[in-house]
Amino acid sequence: MANVIAVYPGTFDPMTLGHEDVIRRACQLFDKVIVAVAAGHHKKALFTLQERIDMAREIVKDYPDVTVEGFHGLVRDFVVSRGGKAMVRGLRAVTDFDYEFQLAGMNRSLMPDVETVFLTPSDKYQFISSTFVREIAMLGGEVDKFVSPTVQEKLAMKVRSLGRE
Repeated sequence: MANVIAVYPGTFDPMTLGHEDVIRRACQLFDKVIVAVAAGHHKKALFTLQERIDMAREIVKDYPDVTVEGFHGLVRDFVVSRGGKAMVRGLRAVTDFDYEFQLAGMNRSLMPDVETVFLTPSDKYQFISSTFVREIAMLGGEVDKFVSPTVQEKLAMKVRSLGRE
């Protein structure tokens, strides 16, 4: 099958090196990867949707087959509207699997023609989560081992703007 589009959805608040690794891996499997940045109505995001989109675009700028778009609402509607045939989900540890497995089942019910593909990041990124990165940054810790320089700079600016340094 030619020109297979995969969608990698998430809140990416912020995007970590683990997310970047999953994107790299997805690029080896699919013709086009759309990083779908969710508004995240169910989560209290540190960064605005536009800030998260801008950071993701900066990070993937050297990947010609990757685009970044924001979305509101059901990921199903986004995937179908973009002609996605696969949805990429990152798995870090067995603790992610139960939730992701249930989500994949729901998505299969909503999108029978779209496959969920689980990708694991490199071992050195398995433990990284956006939540941990945010918490470390907000408490004044170093996050350079977990995020790109672009994200590190944006995190430092955000922490300063909130008066939390």
